[in-house]
Amino acid sequence: MEQAAIYREKEEFKDAHWVLKNASAKQFYEFSLDMETFPNIKIKNIGNLEKTGLTFENNTISGTPVTCNIYHLDVQFYHIHDHDQIETKKVQLFVNADPKDLWKNIPSDRNAAFYKLEEDSFKGSFSDKKIVVASKRGRSHAHEGKFREDDFAVNALPNEWNIVSVSDGAGSAVAAREGSRLATVTINQFFNSQEILSGIENNINRMYGTDVSIEEGSEAEQNIKNILSESVEEVYQALEKTAAENTMSVTDMHATLIFALLKKFSFGYVILSFGVGDCPINLINPGFSEVKLLNQMDVGEFSGGTRFITMEEIFNDQMDSRFRITCVDDFSYLVLMTDGIYDPKFITENKLEDTESWKSLFEDLCGNNDDRAKVNFINDGKIDEELLIWSDFWSRGNHDDRTLAIIY
Repeated sequence: MEQAAIYREKEEFKDAHWVLKNASAKQFYEFSLDMETFPNIKIKNIGNLEKTGLTFENNTISGTPVTCNIYHLDVQFYHIHDHDQIETKKVQLFVNADPKDLWKNIPSDRNAAFYKLEEDSFKGSFSDKKIVVASKRGRSHAHEGKFREDDFAVNALPNEWNIVSVSDGAGSAVAAREGSRLATVTINQFFNSQEILSGIENNINRMYGTDVSIEEGSEAEQNIKNILSESVEEVYQALEKTAAENTMSVTDMHATLIFALLKKFSFGYVILSFGVGDCPINLINPGFSEVKLLNQMDVGEFSGGTRFITMEEIFNDQMDSRFRITCVDDFSYLVLMTDGIYDPKFITENKLEDTESWKSLFEDLCGNNDDRAKVNFINDGKIDEELLIWSDFWSRGNHDDRTLAIIY
């Protein structure tokens, strides 16, 4: 009777229909085998599993499969009252192709005018905080051997000021890659002036002084915005000049531009920010208690909704609305990004000030993602390399250049 019961339980286990969750090549996989229905059956090993790159332990298959295939696995098991008799149950595991492998990665032409590296990164200090930036060519450009259109620049300035700027060149503009590079370099160079920064500081001290009237504070604020306006106008002039020198129109260098100019004062951090286009600047308070958008976003239902620093129309009476002057006691993160990050991670503009969306992003950065790519903000010796790796995440339909700058 006992042998008959053992035989029946083993046969029922063999006949049970098992469907393993599909895996994807180069993505972490984990699947637990449900053995509650068969309390007297123990799995000793899974044959052919080594071919997949996965391992088996404690009734769980896990690991990262390398290539797509259909794998025929042998589940080797025994009955707890018949240890010596090992039997086999056949199951299949489907490993789907990594969608990234379907995209070509063609090098851009090193001999072309305005050649640009396909990826770039930076790490360093930023006031009494740190900064990391990663900029990666998107799959759509890599697939056709085109250039990375994004760019960024980071500089330490006189008087303990720091600046970071980010630009996204328009894919339809033939020299957008140079437009984005020139925009970021020019804006940073403008502020590399003791005289200009001293003028800004004098007005900041007037704005945040203890005995300042409302009129005097408003005048000081306008003075700062006037200086910021001059910086942006200089960018336009530099782009126009370069276009003329290369027998092009300034529209051939279409690019967005955002920047954050920061200094720590005795009364707090002062951040001067500007934006034209669809790239956000966000300030995240300690503990994610509040998130502020520090620039005007030019977004629309269609691609024509964005604006570029190369458009004369932005230099009008509404120019002042593009500048922000922010003062805070402290902050956890100051983040600048192009739409290659913003589109897949936030989707809509109204989520840019949603604390839960930002918590999700930083959980993602800390390794909660399909690739298990982790950006370590504590042990940050290789944080620039880690951010580049993380930036290669897969998002269906989102294959634009990606640039992300984080002050932390």
